[in-house]
Amino acid sequence: GPCTECSCSSGKEIGKDTSTTKKKENGDQLFIPKIFFGTRTHKQISQITRELKRTVYSGVPMTILSSRDYTCIHPVVSSSSSNRNEMCVELLEGKHGKSCLYYHGVHKLSEHHALQSAHRLCQAWDIEDLVSLGKKLRACAYFAARELMVRADIVFCPYNYLLDPQIRESMEINLKGQVVILDEAHNIEDCARESVSYGVTESQLRAAREELDFMVNNNIRQKDHEPLRAVCYSLT
Repeated sequence: GPCTECSCSSGKEIGKDTSTTKKKENGDQLFIPKIFFGTRTHKQISQITRELKRTVYSGVPMTILSSRDYTCIHPVVSSSSSNRNEMCVELLEGKHGKSCLYYHGVHKLSEHHALQSAHRLCQAWDIEDLVSLGKKLRACAYFAARELMVRADIVFCPYNYLLDPQIRESMEINLKGQVVILDEAHNIEDCARESVSYGVTESQLRAAREELDFMVNNNIRQKDHEPLRAVCYSLT
């Protein structure tokens, strides 16, 4: 029935000329914002989803965005101690003549969740649940979680997925018009500082300086490389 807590119960309408009202009048689908729920750690996401499971909203479409360190199920990449992101990209691009069969099975995971949603069998899940299902279906949990974001009403993720512009762009996160909830928001300052900071060792600086020396001395885009070389020299 109609709600009794706001102006709509008295027949008044606020903001008739808003874009959502116009969309409704034109017969387009009404825009419903997503809830982006940011936490400090992945462990806290587990706690939040566990609490969600205990509520009447347990069946709401959701997803959890996390790194490959938590979601990759490829036996070689997931067991590697080197950069898993780079190894994953190399597999996707088929650089060494090999591809990732788990990536090609992503649709199995998304279809599984779509089927559960259609039969009202959806329940709040955790990263471990998705990874376990991914291993069973031989489907990539990392890319499946990203696909599920399209239909999700709630998106759980660490702070930096919302604060770091590069991560937002790579994960195709658009926060315009959405609802953003930040758990333990007093930690935001540190996270924001980390998002615009970069660590580099002295040996890396010296190696970069040598490469820039070579390019400048060989007239390779001197105007671009000379300022960079000057920065390396000043820092070392």
